[in-house]
Amino acid sequence: MNEQSRSEAYAAAGVDITAGYKSVELMKQHVARTTTPGVLGGVGGFGGLFEPDIAGMTRPVLVSGTDGVGTKLKIAFLMDKHDTVGIDCVAMCVNDVICCGAKPLFFLDYIACGKNVPERIADIVAGVAEGCVQAGAALIGGETAEMPGFYPEDEYDLAGYCTGMVDFPKIIDNERTQEGDIIIALPSSGVHSNGFSLVRKVFDIEHADIKKPMEELGGKSLGETLLTPTKIYVKPVLALLEKVRVKGISHITGGGFYENIPRSIPAGLGARIEKCAVRVLPIFKLIQEYGFISEHDMFNTFNMGVGMSITVAPEDVEDSLRILKEAGEDPYIIGSIMRSEQRVVIM
Repeated sequence: MNEQSRSEAYAAAGVDITAGYKSVELMKQHVARTTTPGVLGGVGGFGGLFEPDIAGMTRPVLVSGTDGVGTKLKIAFLMDKHDTVGIDCVAMCVNDVICCGAKPLFFLDYIACGKNVPERIADIVAGVAEGCVQAGAALIGGETAEMPGFYPEDEYDLAGYCTGMVDFPKIIDNERTQEGDIIIALPSSGVHSNGFSLVRKVFDIEHADIKKPMEELGGKSLGETLLTPTKIYVKPVLALLEKVRVKGISHITGGGFYENIPRSIPAGLGARIEKCAVRVLPIFKLIQEYGFISEHDMFNTFNMGVGMSITVAPEDVEDSLRILKEAGEDPYIIGSIMRSEQRVVIM
């Protein structure tokens, strides 16, 4: 910590520079957990350095993704629990990057807050670090901005950025998918990080007792259930890509089934989803019941229990299911690809 760097004038305006230094010190132990081969330097420089290993690649391609946690953060504020939303932040980026077959290499975060409370910032970064560990990516930098008068003192926003890499011949695009291919579901852990503006409205979150255990949620509270971190699928998908020629991958985020599954399907083809096969989680049944929401709107807003869909050729289904199970997933078939001008048909 630089003892000379303290501005009384800036402190009077609501910005505590020394709190920023303390935050950096507290987060270093978490950042260290994410170190991977390729990381150059440490935390505190003007830029994060990473030297990628391109051995064996014919044409390395960088793939980038950025996202935030959204209004799910409101649940974290109400629960006063800040060590899991960082996982969500990482997940929303790395789960996108893996859809084209890229292995995430490194991650950067951005935290904007009304008041820099070092212990809270460290909790947030601890979650980011955990997400990076789960994804096999290095946390090589970030920024914490104290913005009094812009954010309330007890609130913050969190966003992130990820870069991955894939060899050009192995890029997964939407041209591989064919009629008759099979769609495999990877279960979600819950609502993940989408649709929370609707969730908050349905449950009137700001006025509800979200810490009370609910029988419909297996004894968990609404707050605990909603705050469940987004699942990170990187390692199981990478294990699959090593052995199977995957046709398409969709990360089921905002827009649900109707917007995300078509992104991995070429024009003239559609996804036939067997509704009875989808393992809908209790939280989605509760949202639909409390909000009087149509089935179409549910499938068009939420993941409904399916965090990611993977399309493979019929002859690769058995191997795919086995590899994914060995990687710790619980995959199951939810549909197939058919000739259709309708991009998604849920039957």
